[in-house]
Parts: sequence; C-alpha cells; structure tokens
Amino acid sequence: MTLIISLFLIVCSAIFSGLTLAYFSLDLASLRRRANTGDPQAIAIYPLRARGNLLLTTLLLGNVTVNTILSVFLGSLASGVMASFMATALIFIFGEIGPQALFSRHALKFGSALAPLTRALMFIGYPVAFPVAYTLDRLLGHATPAMYSKHEIMQIISEHEDSEHSPIDADEERIVHGALQFSHRQVREVMTPIENVAMFDENQRLNDQFFNEVSEQGYSRFPIYSGNKTNVVGVLFAKDLLTEDENISIKQTEEAFDTNIMRLKGSAYLDTVLARMLKKKQHIAIVEKSSGEAIGVLSLEDIIEEIIQSEIEDEEDAQDEENMA
Repeated sequence: MTLIISLFLIVCSAIFSGLTLAYFSLDLASLRRRANTGDPQAIAIYPLRARGNLLLTTLLLGNVTVNTILSVFLGSLASGVMASFMATALIFIFGEIGPQALFSRHALKFGSALAPLTRALMFIGYPVAFPVAYTLDRLLGHATPAMYSKHEIMQIISEHEDSEHSPIDADEERIVHGALQFSHRQVREVMTPIENVAMFDENQRLNDQFFNEVSEQGYSRFPIYSGNKTNVVGVLFAKDLLTEDENISIKQTEEAFDTNIMRLKGSAYLDTVLARMLKKKQHIAIVEKSSGEAIGVLSLEDIIEEIIQSEIEDEEDAQDEENMA
C-alpha cells in the first residue's frame, strides 16, 4: 500500500510538472493560428492556454500540494534526513526532470490528451487559484504575444525549408523572402534606365519597318517620346495597332496611343507603387526627375520579378536563348 501511494503521488507530481512546461512552452499566438486552421490538438489546448495565469496557478498549486504530501508521507516512513533525501531524489528525477523532458518534446500531444484532466483540475482548484490568478492579471496583465521582425520571419522560413519535416520548398522560400523585402526597395533600384528602353518618337509612321521592329522587340507596350527620350508623352499599345490606318504617325492613332500614363519619382517604394498600379490598372510607369525629365521605366512585371526573385521570361526570351545555344 505504501508503495502504491508513493507511486501515485510521484505520477501526480510528474503530470503537474510536465503539463506546466508543456503548456507554457506553446506560444499563445501560434496556438491560435493552429486552432483557426482546424488543428484538433490546438483547439483542445488554446482555451486553457488563453487563461494563462489561472492555468499556471492551478498547475503550480497542484504540484506544490502533491510534493508536500509526498515529503510528509515519506517522512513518516523514515528518519528526517533519509526522508528528505528520498523525497528530493524521487521528485527531482521522476517528478521534475523526466516528465519535463518528455512533455516538452511532445507538448501538443500530451497537452491535448490531458486537456480534460486539466479542465477538471482548474474547476476543482478554482476557489483557491482564481484569486491568485486575478491578482496576477491585475498586476502583470495578460501575456504579450510574440511578434517577429521581417528578418526573423525570413530566418524561420529558411529553417523550415532546410528541414526535411517541413512542406515549404525552395521556391516558396524565395517568394516569401522577396515579398517581405520588396517594400523596402525603391523604384530607382528596379527600373530600366531610359537609355535601355525600347521606345518610339510620336512622329514615327506606321510602316513596314516600324511593324517589323515592334514584332522583333516583342513588347506589348512602348513609351512614346517627343523630340528626345527624356520627354515621354504617352504609351503605345501594340495590340491596338492592328485596327489603325497604315502610314499614319503614332500620335495620329485613335486607339493605340494613350497619353494617360503613370509618372513616378525614383525615391518611391515598390509596395506603394504596386498599390497605385493595381488601383489605376496601369502596367507601365515613367520614372522622372523633379524637373519632369524621364530617367527610366518601371513595369508591373519588374515589381513581380522583385517579389518572386526570378526573371519572368516570355516566348521571345526563350526563343532567343535557344538560338544562342
């Protein structure tokens, strides 16, 4: 009978100790996200973990009570020194170290499995635990959710990608990294310099040579300038050239030439520009100095490439690579 009582008390001590570490090793915000995605283990644990101070008070009260009873019980079986040594050794090895090492490695599993027991303990210990928990809530407040910087999130994603147990692959890692970084990038870092842009003068006539050049370039939109390339006056839509009369100038076209073009400063940030482009349904923008002189062109494709950290190649690019090979 003595052995059975001792084992029962040690098991109780182990449960209280293990659950304390298991529950509080789980981040509350992470549990909420898991519960919202339908994880049954998180759903079982989150309501308990959300009442952090009451849960902590209940488990510590139970642990202290059990360990005290165990010490007193062993003291009735042996001398003071021997009882103290036995109680310390049993509690340390089987009531603290062992269960905490086990529960911490399987916090969700043990926490969810023992959630009904924990709720019962919180109900039983409520008259004593609640005043203490309420005082802690008033003095210390509720637990602050863990927040991560962008660099920390990127590091977490990289660690997941490196793990064989994670479903995150290299492409997803690259895209997430790009999405977290592109808002810090300025237009001037991504734009195509004006000297490298395929563009036409507004007086260019729609002749065979022009159509051949448009076909060779393979772009759907071309900036149009007046006089010199730094004076951009609009954009030409290649798809609409099919409906225009032949041998007229670009500025005389009815549908293909549009003077309503977005203009940006080189210091603008890509996230702001992306929002403007999507709102105004623009695929291309002219980057200008304060004086109005064009210095480059930014396309929606440029921003997307910055996010996905990879160049978008169309059929023309692929064909050019094959020809070079």
